Amino acid sequence: MGNIKVNLNNASAWIDAGALDNYQEKLKESMDAIVNKTGRGRDFLGWVELPQVVDASLLQKIEASAQLMARKSEIFVVTGIGGSYLGARAVIEALKHHFDVLLPGRKNKSPLVLYAGQNLSEDYLADLLDVLDDKDYSLAVISKSGTTTEPAVAFRILKNHLEKKYGVEEAANRIIAITDKEKGALKQLADKLGYQTYVVPDDVGGRYSVLSPVGLLPVAVAGFDIEKLLSGARDMREHLLATPAMEQNPAALYAAARNVLYRSGKKIEVMVNYLPALTYFTEWWKQLYGESEGKEGKGIFPAGVTNTTDLHSMGQYIQEGERIIFETVLSVERVNGRLQIPHDDEDLDRLNYLEGKNLHDVNRVAETATTLAHVDGGVPNIRIEIPELNEYYLGQLIYFFEYACALSGYLLGINPFDQPGVEAYKKNMFALLGKPGFENEKRSLEERFGI
Repeated sequence: MGNIKVNLNNASAWIDAGALDNYQEKLKESMDAIVNKTGRGRDFLGWVELPQVVDASLLQKIEASAQLMARKSEIFVVTGIGGSYLGARAVIEALKHHFDVLLPGRKNKSPLVLYAGQNLSEDYLADLLDVLDDKDYSLAVISKSGTTTEPAVAFRILKNHLEKKYGVEEAANRIIAITDKEKGALKQLADKLGYQTYVVPDDVGGRYSVLSPVGLLPVAVAGFDIEKLLSGARDMREHLLATPAMEQNPAALYAAARNVLYRSGKKIEVMVNYLPALTYFTEWWKQLYGESEGKEGKGIFPAGVTNTTDLHSMGQYIQEGERIIFETVLSVERVNGRLQIPHDDEDLDRLNYLEGKNLHDVNRVAETATTLAHVDGGVPNIRIEIPELNEYYLGQLIYFFEYACALSGYLLGINPFDQPGVEAYKKNMFALLGKPGFENEKRSLEERFGI
């Protein structure tokens, strides 16, 4: 199989070879810092080896757990927030039938994967419980600490529901905890009640964890091939670690290109996909890059659109708004090719000129036409060329973006593996909700806002 590729042809007017070359030495230093774990955030570089660390025995264990949950469950609820659910959801949404829940024989298929703990909406969780009342279900709760508010609240409610529905002992057989190896509230609870557990490695942050049990277990429960996912990641890892030279290293080329554009005033990167199956991949990418780069007053703002849908909304701004944008297009070469546009005798819609064309071919032409229009309008376009959507190439894509994110963060001069700003809202929320130990902060905030 080939590899995904980075194509800068439609950004060349903004990126000259000399500007890229200026980053080559820094890229080499950054790669050395990643491989040798000497750079900022060195304690969170475990993701670099994940495709190798997840060996056959761990895969077999994960697949056995997935099969057990599938036998027990019509629905599998993934309870987590941020990187604890987005990676798995990105892969599942990219691979599943768009309307699988409505297909005949749904009960004979893999469990429907649903999500909780990614928000604090009472209506959302209440609606989920309405569904779970009449369905057999199990769940994974994913949290290193077990105290992150959103998933912890959702898990407390779901655990209570499970125990009332099945009894405490059987509920415990339907819960898998993916958490810290030794410490934390969730680990303590899992040990006490006998939940099956998997480890979130200490040296892997949530947004880089999709190739660990955090992402692999839900993907396996959904019925997809996690060995192929890891195989793609392993091959991409080998490809990227071979050389820092941008001519042979697509992650280095992408990292350098986006930094050149950033320093020329392009502050917003819009990820563009032309397949709705990739919408949640875009969401995963937004979290990966936003949380990794947005700090110290620096960073490219990550946004996303799904075309051609968003050409009828955001397309106007991209075409003619402020010229602070560049686009990164996920360009998928092949799909299943099942639909051709038919002949119509009346031809009132004047579409007979498309007769016999596959719809994906028309979609690809729309992609080309849009790229040309946006480039002419002053928007550089980076194209990520993907042969097709399957587990193997999604594994490549995940590892490619993770590695490029680390490189890009080092080029920016920041630590791409921490997220200090995430704690600010949590402290305010704990204080306003009356969490013990935050009494002074509570009084201060209430005075400040006249509460």
